[in-house]
Amino acid sequence: MKNERKIGVVLSYASIAISTLVQLLYTPYLIKSLGQSEFGLYSLISSIISYLTILDLGFGNALVVYTSKYRAQGKIEEEKKLHGMFFLIFCFVGFVATILGFILYYNLDLFFGKTMTSLEIQKAKIMMLILTFNLAITFPFSIYSSIINAYEKFTYQKFVAILSTLIKPFIMIPLLMIGFKSITMTIVITVVNIVVLLSNYIYCRKELGVRVRYSGFNTKLFKTIFAYSFFIFLGVIVDKINWSVDQFILGTVSGTIAVSVYSAASQINTLFVNLSTAMSGVLLPKISKMVANNADDAVLTEEFIKVGRLQFLVLFLMVSGLVLFGHEFFITWAGPEYSESYLIAIILTVPLLVPLIQNLGISILQAKNLHKFRSVLYVVIAMVNVFLSIPLAKAYGGIGSACGTAISLIIGNIIIINIYYHKRAGLNIKKFWKVILKMCVPFLIPICFVLVLKSLISLKGIIHIVVFGSIYTILYSIIAYLYVLNSYEKEIVDKILIRFHLRRKG
Repeated sequence: MKNERKIGVVLSYASIAISTLVQLLYTPYLIKSLGQSEFGLYSLISSIISYLTILDLGFGNALVVYTSKYRAQGKIEEEKKLHGMFFLIFCFVGFVATILGFILYYNLDLFFGKTMTSLEIQKAKIMMLILTFNLAITFPFSIYSSIINAYEKFTYQKFVAILSTLIKPFIMIPLLMIGFKSITMTIVITVVNIVVLLSNYIYCRKELGVRVRYSGFNTKLFKTIFAYSFFIFLGVIVDKINWSVDQFILGTVSGTIAVSVYSAASQINTLFVNLSTAMSGVLLPKISKMVANNADDAVLTEEFIKVGRLQFLVLFLMVSGLVLFGHEFFITWAGPEYSESYLIAIILTVPLLVPLIQNLGISILQAKNLHKFRSVLYVVIAMVNVFLSIPLAKAYGGIGSACGTAISLIIGNIIIINIYYHKRAGLNIKKFWKVILKMCVPFLIPICFVLVLKSLISLKGIIHIVVFGSIYTILYSIIAYLYVLNSYEKEIVDKILIRFHLRRKG
């Protein structure tokens, strides 16, 4: 299992690297092929349909935690009954999602009639129907993805994710060249998703020997699980509000072009989120087992710091790189009309750095069943986000709505939750921040060097961005290895260098 976790983390980063490369190469072509307005329309409808994923109600996460606990305790029969009960629940959730999808379909004119043309509304409705069907199929079959996660079969899971990421643009680019647009994109996404779901089903049956059969509904167990998952559900609602509501607000007050500009910045934001969950996402089963075996707070704090350090090393490189090169990148990547995306991306990602390097804390709270406070707090903060973003979006467009999100992040996801980690969850937050702040100081060297270099040489075009970015990455890596990495982290780097024959053993 330890090897699976290591491979899972490596493949997660590989998946993110491939996904990033695909986005960098594919998105500009997509924007050019669809046009700014239709790209905004596609982004908006995808954002709206994503709201329905909250109907998972946190059950997917609960299934991973409870399956991990039953496996650790050797409760095979209880695990089988759990899977059967969850399958019934997910079938019902899929039915509800379908009904709500149709309700949204019939009310799109009400929400966007003032900012969209009749043709845009017509396309939006067709995409809404296709993606509603996609969601209706996804919910019942999502149980198999959770089971694979609980069994810690990360190699298969991440390999499928990588394959899925690569297949979509390979199918879509020829279709875009022929003249197909956003509706065809939603069809391709749906077909690829169904293939992945069937693959998960076959893997569970053939490789894991898991056959999901309904064998009765345990009401007492359901109440216990629901009490746990409900607060996971609240957390999912918050994520959807924080990362999707701005596009909805902009769609109602500004139109599809404003959504398009915001969506370009949001893609970078999504990359940062994925980078942080690459590691913490594969550790939930491990943390659940540690808590089940009564691991003390000092051990959990060390795990929290260990993962936080590794996440900081990667994410700080990305955030600082965005600040240094982001403006030129957006203009070169998407076009001059997307220069505002740079400011939006900075406003969203800089405050997001803190909660992302602390992502393992969420898993610790969930495993300890202490996530209720966090969920309730974040719902309140998300409401603040909405109330701030609406007037700010009307006054300042995408930058205003991003500011509303950033303010809510700072209050809830940084200040209040760190106090809770320290006071209630037993994590030594003072020690955590002492370690992280100490790591920051050496990185001022490559940052200052690049700032001086930029003042002497004008940064223009993709070649300059790649050259400057490469210089910064190399300097950052050297400084990190010499002055920041501890013995454990250097051992990881050395193993990678040895594996790729860039360093000799010993």
